[in-house]
Amino acid sequence: MTMSEQAERFRRAADGFQARVEAVPADRWEAPTPCPDWTARDVVAHVINEARRVLATVRGLEPEQVYGVPVADMGKLPQVRPDADLAAAWARISAGMTVAIDDPDCLKVALPTPVGPLPFKDSLEALPEDVLIHTWDLARATGGDEKLDPEVVAHVYEHFKPMDEFLRQPWAFGPKVTPPPDADLQTEFLCFVGRHP
Repeated sequence: MTMSEQAERFRRAADGFQARVEAVPADRWEAPTPCPDWTARDVVAHVINEARRVLATVRGLEPEQVYGVPVADMGKLPQVRPDADLAAAWARISAGMTVAIDDPDCLKVALPTPVGPLPFKDSLEALPEDVLIHTWDLARATGGDEKLDPEVVAHVYEHFKPMDEFLRQPWAFGPKVTPPPDADLQTEFLCFVGRHP
């Protein structure tokens, strides 16, 4: 079965995050990140937890602990044990998400959002954003490769631009940062979502 553009886009973002998780040096998991008060471990736990909750919802299941990553409420950080296998947890959850994106039964399921319930299918164009942004956060915190997939960046950025004002909410992004005059697209995107690349 051919993968849809949406599934392929998410898979590419997920693979990029997987590579950064696997590359974290053992002594860098407690490193501070661009996310206030979050360590590298916290960023990975957040990405796993949010995707796991979406996946469980569209599958009509209860989210379960995976590879030592306990379940937390949406928007909360799970308290991850130091021996949790974060790479294995993300590999499992991201694979499940990629399959769900192309499952018609999942697409019609309503997900809770800050603006009310929305069908899963309505979130697909921007779906890689959380993974994409936190890939950079993790790389910046741990000395990893900060280069993001340029096509995924371009797609998510174009999708976000019309929602600029709407995105400046406590549950979304903080104030934009002015990019340098010679900024490339990735730098522009990161500044748009309030990062300081």
